[in-house]
Amino acid sequence: MGAGHAGLIRYVEGDATDPRGGGQRIIVHVCNDVGEWGKGFVLAVTRRWKEPEEAYRAAFRKLPHPSLGDVEFVRVSDSITVANLVGQRDLVPDEDGAAPVRYEAIRAGMLKVAERALAESASIHMPRIGCGLAGGSWERIEPILTETLAGHGIEVTVYDFVPAH
Repeated sequence: MGAGHAGLIRYVEGDATDPRGGGQRIIVHVCNDVGEWGKGFVLAVTRRWKEPEEAYRAAFRKLPHPSLGDVEFVRVSDSITVANLVGQRDLVPDEDGAAPVRYEAIRAGMLKVAERALAESASIHMPRIGCGLAGGSWERIEPILTETLAGHGIEVTVYDFVPAH
């Protein structure tokens, strides 16, 4: 593992819940704004750690509920934090057929992730967020990551999941 390059996002095959490298690592994933947890990448998160789901569900039991662009940081080990980023509006396309992903919410959340990563000298790890159940386009997500994270010298690794044999 070499040092990260400013402005670059590294793509690897693997499991984002098992982030590579040392030091502080933040795993980012996209959540919805209606309190539903149970499909997609969150299932892999929950298989490894219970705390991110518990924190997410607890946040929706009180008011105000988390809203688009909010991020909840949940430390799951001495070196790993999971960032529950609310970047998806509802669970299904809206009345105009727009996918649930909200790019501005992802951008707002990533600015908070960047602040935390810089403060902790942490690297960022994620699947191709916003492109699964949220229905987003990686061509629109990647520039957000470059602007908010990689462009500030934060090491970003994106994982394309390959099941273990």
